[in-house]
Amino acid sequence: MLKKLKPYMMPISMGFGVLFYQFFGAIAFLTPYLIFIMLFLTYCNLKLKDIQLSPSHFWLLLVQVTGSIVVFLVLKPFNITLAQGAMVCVLAPTGTAAPVVTGMLKGNIASVTAYSLIINMCVAILAPVLFSFVGSYQNLPFLESFLAISRRVFLLLILPFAITLLIRKIKPAITEKIGSYSGFAFYVWSFSLAVVTGRTVEFMMMQEESNYVIEILIAIAALVVCVSQFLIGRGIGKHYNDTIAGGQGLGQKNTILAIWMAQVYLNPIASIGPGAYVLWQNMINSYQIWRKRKSL
Repeated sequence: MLKKLKPYMMPISMGFGVLFYQFFGAIAFLTPYLIFIMLFLTYCNLKLKDIQLSPSHFWLLLVQVTGSIVVFLVLKPFNITLAQGAMVCVLAPTGTAAPVVTGMLKGNIASVTAYSLIINMCVAILAPVLFSFVGSYQNLPFLESFLAISRRVFLLLILPFAITLLIRKIKPAITEKIGSYSGFAFYVWSFSLAVVTGRTVEFMMMQEESNYVIEILIAIAALVVCVSQFLIGRGIGKHYNDTIAGGQGLGQKNTILAIWMAQVYLNPIASIGPGAYVLWQNMINSYQIWRKRKSL
C-alpha cells in the first residue's frame, strides 16, 4: 500500500498540511528533531570511502554562497521578505534525496554525496552569520545573535554526522544496520513536509492583510532560483564531465531545513519560498526522470 502511495506522497503531505494546518502548526516544534533523524539515517548509509571530491564542488559552493548574498542584496530594495525567501532557496544545502535522483538519472552518486556533505558543513557555519545580519536577530549584537542561531543550526547539521562517525568507530555493524533502514527517511520527510506546510499556512492565516502579492512573488522568485540553480549546476558539472551531479548538487535542496530556518530565523512568510521550491524541484526532476526513461 505504501509503495503505491509513494509517488504521490509529496502532494498528499502538502494537502494534509494545508487542511489540518492548526494541528501540524501545533507540533511544529518537532521539525528540528525530524530533520536530525533524516540526516542521521542518510549519514549511516554513507560510505566515506565512496566520497569523491571534485574541482566542481568548489565552483558549486562558490555559486551557492555568493549567490545567496547577491540574490538578497538585489531583491532587498523591493521587499525584504521577498529577498529572504529567495536567499534561503539558494543557501539551503543539497537535499537528502539528491543521490537517489542522481542514481535514477545515471549520474555520479559519489560526487553529489560528497557535495551534500560539504555544503551541509558550510551552511552550518554560514547560515548563522547571514541570519545575524538579515533575519529576526539582526537587532542584537552580532556575537550574541551568531551564538544564538549557531547553537541550533550547527548542532542540527553537524551532530548527526559526528554521531555517525562515533558509532562507526565503536561499532560499525550498528551504522550498517541503521543504514539498511535509510528508506524510512522518505516517510520522515513526508511527515515533516506536512508539518512545515501546516506551519506556513498558519503564518499566512495570522496575517492581518489578505493581500497575497508578496507571497505570489516569493513563489515566482523560488521558481526562477530553482531553474537557474539546476541550469548553472549542470553547466558547472558539464565542464568536469559530471553534468547530472552538478545539477542535483546545486538544484536539489533540503527544503524541509530551508522552511524551518526561514520560519525560525527570518520573516516566517519567507518560508513560502522553499515551500514553493518543493514543487518546482520535483517538477524538474520528474521531467528529467521521464526523459531518461523515455531514452532507454
